[in-house]
Amino acid sequence: MTAGCAEGAGDGRWDARRDGGRAQARQVADAVESLVACWLTAAEETAPLLPARQLLALRTVRRRPELNLTALAECLDVGLPTASRLCDRLEAAGLLERAVHPRNRREVRLVLTAYGRRVLTDVGERRVGRLAAVFEDMSPAQRTALEQGLYAFHRAHARSCGTGRGHGAAGPDG
Repeated sequence: MTAGCAEGAGDGRWDARRDGGRAQARQVADAVESLVACWLTAAEETAPLLPARQLLALRTVRRRPELNLTALAECLDVGLPTASRLCDRLEAAGLLERAVHPRNRREVRLVLTAYGRRVLTDVGERRVGRLAAVFEDMSPAQRTALEQGLYAFHRAHARSCGTGRGHGAAGPDG
């Protein structure tokens, strides 16, 4: 029997009263592991193969075209030297450029290259394809419940992390 399931409840519903929601959290953690495996596998099928942190940096730059290195470091919740090395690698791969800001020549703006945009599009399409394949084995009601639950989780996570900071600001496709 699955931990946290009510006695005799063979439908897999959680009994959150047992331990204050920890059993439910364990069940969700198992499901998230499957989701993350699906998500990462799709990214691993693209060339170039990019670590999750580099993909997150590219998505962040795509969403915020006026971003500079300091702002990227804040969004990723990393130090400035770490963000700089990350951008060095992305720039060397031809995915990102550093450009002088048109209104402030002392500021360097981060800009995706056409190749960087293509890589993000490819990763996004592969992820959508993998999720759609899994969704085919789910009923419409289950898909709707998953969508609503993940959206509620996203909002709660953004509130708990503070808006505009860290991974909570990455957006629904990131």
